Amino acid sequence: MSDAILAFWWQHAPVLSVLLPSFTAMALLLLGDAGGLSAQGGEHDATRLRWRRRLSLASVLLGAAMAAGLVLRASSGELMVYRLGEWPAPFGIVLVLDRLSALMVLLTYLVAAPVLWYATGGWDSRGRYFHAIYQFQLMGLAGAFLTGDLFNLFVFFEVLLIASYVLLLHGQGRERLRMGIHYVVLNLAGSGLFLIGLAMVYAVTGTLNMADLALRVAQLSGDSALIARAAALVLLVVFGLKAAMLPLYFWLPATYAAASAPVAALFAIMTKVGVYSIIRTHWGIFGVDAGEASLAAQAWLLPLALSTSVLGALGALAAHSMSRMVAYLTVSSVGTILAGVGLFTPETLSAALYYTLHSTIVIAGLFLLVELMAAQRGEALDKLRPAVALREPVLLGMMMIFGAASAAGLPPLPGFLGKLMMLESSAGLAAQAWVWTVLLGVGFLTMVGLARAGVIVFWHIQPEPAQDATASGASFKLLSATWLFMGLTLALAVLASPVKRYTDAAARQLADKAAYAEAVLAEQGGAAARTTRPYDGRRSATPPAVQPPNEENPR
Repeated sequence: MSDAILAFWWQHAPVLSVLLPSFTAMALLLLGDAGGLSAQGGEHDATRLRWRRRLSLASVLLGAAMAAGLVLRASSGELMVYRLGEWPAPFGIVLVLDRLSALMVLLTYLVAAPVLWYATGGWDSRGRYFHAIYQFQLMGLAGAFLTGDLFNLFVFFEVLLIASYVLLLHGQGRERLRMGIHYVVLNLAGSGLFLIGLAMVYAVTGTLNMADLALRVAQLSGDSALIARAAALVLLVVFGLKAAMLPLYFWLPATYAAASAPVAALFAIMTKVGVYSIIRTHWGIFGVDAGEASLAAQAWLLPLALSTSVLGALGALAAHSMSRMVAYLTVSSVGTILAGVGLFTPETLSAALYYTLHSTIVIAGLFLLVELMAAQRGEALDKLRPAVALREPVLLGMMMIFGAASAAGLPPLPGFLGKLMMLESSAGLAAQAWVWTVLLGVGFLTMVGLARAGVIVFWHIQPEPAQDATASGASFKLLSATWLFMGLTLALAVLASPVKRYTDAAARQLADKAAYAEAVLAEQGGAAARTTRPYDGRRSATPPAVQPPNEENPR
């Protein structure tokens, strides 16, 4: 029986990673969530809340195990193509499992599991259908990372964005509503631009399958190639908005600061969807071997990435609250990652992928840690101003030092290792001086900004006696969720060598467009596939004969 289940999972692993959170969300909706408003109330509501928590946590843990299995399978180098409805690509929808997509799905669950555990400490009961929406968010994330089609990437973007709209407002509050409106409007505008970019790509290639596009774009010339380059830049704007890249990052600090702690922590993976999409399109489609459309974004991506990193660090240095400071660190980390992507070498991309793992885990943990400290600071909350002393200054202080050291890139933590990989891989490139200056300077500014926050929180104490810590500050469950992120950070440092080998292989695999086409378009001839017939504006050479009018065929 177990062998049959395992065989079934191996056969359908990609789609099951999308269906698991989807079915879990539907089950949670059927379970109901009265939000404390049911007629029975009391113990009945508490029982249903416990069952929602159990079901949601069990699903996330199972999803994490499945994601680890995806990484294990992808590590062999095999590309797994799952054809929905058995329709061959590029005519049908496909999910493609490679090293990069498997890594991103695993990262999603490594963030989602501790965050959900933290949310069950009380945040999940401050609004309705938190667990169902949380699962829909995971469904959209898994689908976005696994899809092999640009239009379906758009569809999964909409799924995860709609879920994020609801999660952002969870817990209610005027500031969340205000920032939620901004967030929705900006993302709706981004979705409209996304469709425009897809229409431009489809107009000149006749396909939206990623493997097919990589072949078709390389064959374009003249005006068609110019339209393709324009489409590449439109998509860079769209994904730059999602990733929070300059000049499109200004929405993020206030939005993430307004969200509840577990939602902000989960949103640490949201910017990486934009980063992932930039990698897929500008490496896999408009990359080095894309003919006249090659490296359409190269002139823009690296300067914008470096500027994003610097401005994010400056924002963190000037932030007036701890949550806004961590949000700016999110922006800065995105810039650092995109700098590695924008150098367009497999070595820098590998370093960027390692740094992606580090920054996502550290940022998520810092959002949770900020709330733990804010809960013990009385009316000051997370504002960077003098307040009453923390009830657990030693414990929270050590956690703050660990998080700050990792975020700033101090040895021997993975932040240091990731930046060292970036520095080494960029050596000898034309932009080496710029990359080295920015990375080292941003690390210094980050360290200063976090040190400033630590001095204010732990040393600038008001003379009033310390108040009793609130439940959220003293809860073992909330502390343990943050410790899980710290443990993942240590594991990433200890396992740096095998993780780096994996990211090296992922970067090489991504650069091998021929192998990707051979796997996805196998039925059509692989890299030699001819799946479209471009329209050249001419009618057929032999027009159909016109039948004379008669009683059966009147004009």
